[in-house]
Amino acid sequence: MKHLLTTKQLTREEAELILDLTGQMADAVSGREVPKLPTLRGRTVVNLFYEDSTRTRTSFETAAKRLSADVVNFSAKTSSVSKGESLKDTALTLQAMGPEAVVIRHPASGAPQRLTQWVDGAVLNAGDGTHAHPTQALLDAYTMRERLGGIEGRTVAIVGDILHSRVARSNIWLLSKLGARVRLVGPPTLLPTDIDAWPVEISYDLDASLKDADAVMMLRVQRERMNDAFFPTTNEYARLYGLDERRLALMPGHGIVMHPGPMNRGMEIAARVADSPRATITEQVANGVWVRMAVLYLLLTNGDAQ
Repeated sequence: MKHLLTTKQLTREEAELILDLTGQMADAVSGREVPKLPTLRGRTVVNLFYEDSTRTRTSFETAAKRLSADVVNFSAKTSSVSKGESLKDTALTLQAMGPEAVVIRHPASGAPQRLTQWVDGAVLNAGDGTHAHPTQALLDAYTMRERLGGIEGRTVAIVGDILHSRVARSNIWLLSKLGARVRLVGPPTLLPTDIDAWPVEISYDLDASLKDADAVMMLRVQRERMNDAFFPTTNEYARLYGLDERRLALMPGHGIVMHPGPMNRGMEIAARVADSPRATITEQVANGVWVRMAVLYLLLTNGDAQ
């Protein structure tokens, strides 16, 4: 594995290796007085972000630094990109610096794949358009495995704006590969037209979908990507597809609530549900660092101890 562009590219064995290594990273760093490993000392990781992202960028930066890598943060808004520089020219500039890895977030689907043509280092997709966000899916899977004891045979309901969600797409391919039953729930206007080719069940009834769900993943309604009216009103959406305390009570007692963040509290998820012990939202953020450490380690060392 030279790059991490999608979860669809991963074999089940590769995915399980990353999840196993994630646990090892968490154990190794948590037990240290100084939470750092010398594994990537002398290596350079570039964060190339064309979209705002506090959570993902900070998580990748923290992961690289905990592995003792040098980190260069490259923000499109404060660089030559804002003056019209193309992705290729930016990539060639970065290539001249000789980074071992480039972490890219870009509004255009397929940009990370293009980047692999212009840089020699590993490319990690931190989110491209509505296409993929593989490390988010990996951290979600790791969180499920930790809280539920495993993923095989579990039922996971992914709820809301599937159409615009790269998180949903990455989770669908990864979780189904790991043996989960994936159910998509949302209004017909927010479900992709090619969904028949995906390994999922479809439902428009949230109440019915929660009764056997081991995990429910609430997605943010991405209004910034919407040019049309996909549902009548915010209140109508919350009434039909928002997770409140009444709906939480429909889930099995062990069921967990997930959200990739940032949340629209009161819309797709009620504040009391987001803050309940059954919510894994802060755990997902913490686990994101361990997952990204595991991926950086695998890509930059080929899994060999340094």
